[in-house]
Amino acid sequence: MVEEENIEACRKAVEEDDEPKGLYYCFWGPIHWFKMLAVEMHWSFVFGVVSIYGINQGFGGALSRIGTEYYMKDVQKVQPSEAQVYSGITSIPWIIKPVWGLLTDVLPLMGYRRRPYLILSGVLGIVSMLFISLKSKMQLVFAILTLTAGNTAVAVADVTVDACVAQNSIIHPSRAADMQSLCALSYSFGGLLGFSISGVFIHLIGPKGVFGLLTLPAALVSLVGILLSEPQVSNFAYSEVNQKFREAAKAMWTTLKGPDVWRPCLYMYLSLAVSLNINEGLFYWYTDAKEGPSFSKETVGYIFSMGAVGALLGALLYQNVLKNQPLRDMLLWTQLLFGLAGMLDLMLVQRMNLKFGIPDYLFVVIGEAVSQMITRLKWMPLLVLSSKLCPSGIEGTFFALLMSIDNFGGLSSSWGGGLLLHVLNVTRTKFDNLWLVILIRNILRVCPLCLLFLVPKGDPNSFMLSTDDEDETPEPDNIELASLIHSVDSGR
Repeated sequence: MVEEENIEACRKAVEEDDEPKGLYYCFWGPIHWFKMLAVEMHWSFVFGVVSIYGINQGFGGALSRIGTEYYMKDVQKVQPSEAQVYSGITSIPWIIKPVWGLLTDVLPLMGYRRRPYLILSGVLGIVSMLFISLKSKMQLVFAILTLTAGNTAVAVADVTVDACVAQNSIIHPSRAADMQSLCALSYSFGGLLGFSISGVFIHLIGPKGVFGLLTLPAALVSLVGILLSEPQVSNFAYSEVNQKFREAAKAMWTTLKGPDVWRPCLYMYLSLAVSLNINEGLFYWYTDAKEGPSFSKETVGYIFSMGAVGALLGALLYQNVLKNQPLRDMLLWTQLLFGLAGMLDLMLVQRMNLKFGIPDYLFVVIGEAVSQMITRLKWMPLLVLSSKLCPSGIEGTFFALLMSIDNFGGLSSSWGGGLLLHVLNVTRTKFDNLWLVILIRNILRVCPLCLLFLVPKGDPNSFMLSTDDEDETPEPDNIELASLIHSVDSGR
């Protein structure tokens, strides 16, 4: 009781602080914002979000992406269409995120629901990255399996911290947008740093050396698991785990089949699936000495770092200006701009930029930054909406289900892009039809505009998931087991 009074006093003190104005706000504003979140949500939660989103996914993900691109191209020597398919295979752990979510929601280890899974995912990340970095010549199949294991480690950590975010979004609904902004900003800052130095490290130590460096972000995930503040589950009935799994699955299905849930889920999947991913074809063209601009490893890293800057600007723009805008209006303009931004790739491949006197590097940097900024603006309100769709008690599992729908859309996009590259005969050295691939992709990018009726009209921050029996049973103190207790009680 005393501790709660102290927290409330700290929260009021933070809110009553005189906020600096003018240029000073650029420095004090973020500090004030971090202080507010740390007081209301606990410092270990903020540390976990920054570590997992910013360092493990943002920084580590940037190094992993560039390292994997060059590993597939220079070490395994695969075609761009094949690399596109393999990247989809290694992303499968992200598609089965509900499995990890169910485990963290329903099956505690050593009395905790989140901490052990963070520790174990960190260990898996360390082992998998060490294995691929130390193996001198690895067969392609084993390389894909190892990269998939590394993605599994990141996905488990992601779904665990997502559960914490979704849980806090239910406890503090007015801070849902702030928490998503914290995730996005952390990811963008980490990605900016990672991409900025990735090309240098690829040049100095090669792709396998970069994989070795990724053991450090994985180790940080284990540290988050050790430090995370989480109440211990006492007297947990492990004999009822199977029943709880069934009840959790039933609760997920009941929630998912509601029109307020499945309609935006369908939009999220289709808007991703039809926007074909052809990144591997563009990457091979970027680095080709004959047909393309022949960018160096350092240049490729800097280009992607500018994309991270664009994503960061998008997150800042959403947090400070656009977070209260109607969802359909946001999606209408961002989807339209997303399709138009793709025309920059078409102009680049056709070398139209040179006719205007714009160097390839500058043109690519502008295109990458604009594209990533629009992408961030498009998905931020959908992430806020997703966190509001999660029913209490299985928030980790259900948020993971929503994100796995997005990831399945990404897999469909990646494999569809790989098929298009293969059909139009874009290879390691032939890029004659790359312009047509880009044009088809750009046309498909604007198709989701026909599906906007599937998403709610209003502000995503004001959306509340309606339930039929929310007033029948009082909510227990332990929010993780809330919906499961309701289901068990109703069955007795």
